[in-house]
Amino acid sequence: MAKKSVATLQTGSKRLTKAIKMVKKEGSTGYSFVETILPPDLVNDWLDKK
Repeated sequence: MAKKSVATLQTGSKRLTKAIKMVKKEGSTGYSFVETILPPDLVNDWLDKK
């Protein structure tokens, strides 16, 4: 994994974070991006797992 990006979003009273993770493709030299929107306290857990 080469790079992580995190942005904070606010929608009404809920606080959410958009996290983007770069993942190396299986059997290739390319990378793909995986993104999700989740609560800020779960971001590090999501970024750490493969």
